[in-house]
Amino acid sequence: MERTTISIPDELLERLRLMAAERRTSMAALVREALEEKARSYRPKPKSLGIGASGHTDTARRSADFRPEPRSWR
Repeated sequence: MERTTISIPDELLERLRLMAAERRTSMAALVREALEEKARSYRPKPKSLGIGASGHTDTARRSADFRPEPRSWR
């Protein structure tokens, strides 16, 4: 297990102390439990294959401004 340091607002810290005391557990155990619950609900975004990815977010809007010259069919 690894140790880490986090910054918590005073009001939240006091609520955590009260919760830990009521449950008769340590604050570290309480924080680990909350982090486990949050991490359990995490769903990574599916990786895109990048097919057709132009890198532009305004492609549809820009396509209305640009009209290519028609090519000769001969």
